[in-house]
Amino acid sequence: MKSDELLSKVSVQQVLTMFDMLPDIIFWIKDKQSRVAYANQMFVEHLGFSNLEQVLGKTDRDLSPNHIAKQFIADDQKVMSGDTVTDRLEMNINTSGELAWFSTSKRPLFDENKAIIGSYGVTRHLQKTVKTLSGIDELKVPVQYIRKNFHNELTIEQLAQVAHLSVSALERRFKKYLAKTPKQFIRQIRLENARRLLVESKLPIAQVAYQSGFSDHSYFSRHFKMMFDELPSELRLQQFPSVDES
Repeated sequence: MKSDELLSKVSVQQVLTMFDMLPDIIFWIKDKQSRVAYANQMFVEHLGFSNLEQVLGKTDRDLSPNHIAKQFIADDQKVMSGDTVTDRLEMNINTSGELAWFSTSKRPLFDENKAIIGSYGVTRHLQKTVKTLSGIDELKVPVQYIRKNFHNELTIEQLAQVAHLSVSALERRFKKYLAKTPKQFIRQIRLENARRLLVESKLPIAQVAYQSGFSDHSYFSRHFKMMFDELPSELRLQQFPSVDES
């Protein structure tokens, strides 16, 4: 049997259930109203439920704290307008109720006529992924160090020393296992923390930048725009229209 003939006989449902075989992957499909149309078991358990029926038809507002739900739904709308998200770091709540780092990718979902009918995505728990990969024990140390100290000044030399690696070896490991340089990793963690503070608090944007490890406001705004497709001031205005940043 040819490969195309084999694939034509495989049902969509059978393909979807294959995601249950990936223990570190959270997978979901949503309709245009951001309602869950399908999710794997890891998605269900991550939200504290036991079976898929408990989350079907629900939106992020039903399933997550309000500030996080707003982020997810805003992302969905951008993805369904044709944008994509690839390996973006996010600080969200894990099953124990603690903040944790995740790497997320999202894509628009098309029908047979190429019309966008929803979105789908995958998320990996960064710490779990790092722990389960073999041969990268040295990477866990700088990752944890960055997570605890991202608001401070960090250098590649400092991280290499903490990891007991040379700078070149550290950079190779980051590129191999996290698909980014240490500098990119630090910046993304800082930007995600800044987005969380903009949604959760009414701190002035300059203070948000400073507490997230950015000393240059224009650099912060430029990279925030590159990562989230909107300026910090635009996100703040969405969340708190009455806050005066002048």
